[in-house]
Amino acid sequence: MATRARQRVADLGVVSETVHAIEENIQWVLSGKDEVARLAITALLAEGHILIEDVPGVGKTLLARALATSIDCSVSRIQFTPDLLPSDVTGVSVYSPDTGEFEFTPGPIFANIVLGDEINRAGPKTQSAMLESMEERGVTIDGITHELAVPYMVIATQNPIELEGTYPLPEAQRDRFLMRLRIGYPDNESELEILRTHGRGDPMAELEAVTDARTVAAAIEAVRRVAITDAMERYLIEVCRATRVHPDVELGASPRASLGMLRATRAWAAASDRDYVIPDDAKVLAPHVLPHRLILRPEAELSGRTAEHIIDDVLASVPAPTE
Repeated sequence: MATRARQRVADLGVVSETVHAIEENIQWVLSGKDEVARLAITALLAEGHILIEDVPGVGKTLLARALATSIDCSVSRIQFTPDLLPSDVTGVSVYSPDTGEFEFTPGPIFANIVLGDEINRAGPKTQSAMLESMEERGVTIDGITHELAVPYMVIATQNPIELEGTYPLPEAQRDRFLMRLRIGYPDNESELEILRTHGRGDPMAELEAVTDARTVAAAIEAVRRVAITDAMERYLIEVCRATRVHPDVELGASPRASLGMLRATRAWAAASDRDYVIPDDAKVLAPHVLPHRLILRPEAELSGRTAEHIIDDVLASVPAPTE
């Protein structure tokens, strides 16, 4: 027992150092968005993907680039457009005259961190090319499955306002994103800091990696060992199940959402220098992990209800464990 406790303390040190180093890097280029930065890092350590959805100009791509640049690993960027093909994302087998065989040329999806800019501008067929990689950490081409590296994370952005020429993400695609984040407008002081920082030049040009893929992989492994009680596991399940029976919900959170909550709460606890999960972790993360997975009834939408309102109802109605 004492050995396991010492191991968890050592694990927390790895996670804490990784989180704080990446957080400081992101804050250098994205002022006043500390919680958004912590949530993005939490998704990384929880082996999840994030969908950054907000209006233009608030720093969606900047957040994605800052997170990717902070890690010394392979990074690729995909600019999603209507004419993008699935093979442009996954790769293609090309005939080689020298060997007389088809050789696989990996696409941009074969990287530790994949930045997908304006993902909803690509057609459904191209969007579906991401499904296997996001869930199974592999890509099957011509009957051969190619494993992806660890860590592996998709950071996608989309503009929810401009709908012309876009294709809404299907439910199966949205469900594979661990979190949906909204950055929002900065406050006065933060916007002033943005003017002073970015007005002198591009701070991204000065940003350097503060950790590497091996350290992040070790932090991910440490997060898996964060303790969670039986009561907390049941609480996470009850929160997700409550969305399925809510009168305003047509389709509630799936079991994948329950698993996502488990991974996210463990990562959030570790990032908060704790080796155990508490109910407050779930309450902080549920508004980011669950809303994009819900489909509301038409009458609820007409009355002005949102998925965020549903999650507020659920958190207020499901009793948290007190032990």
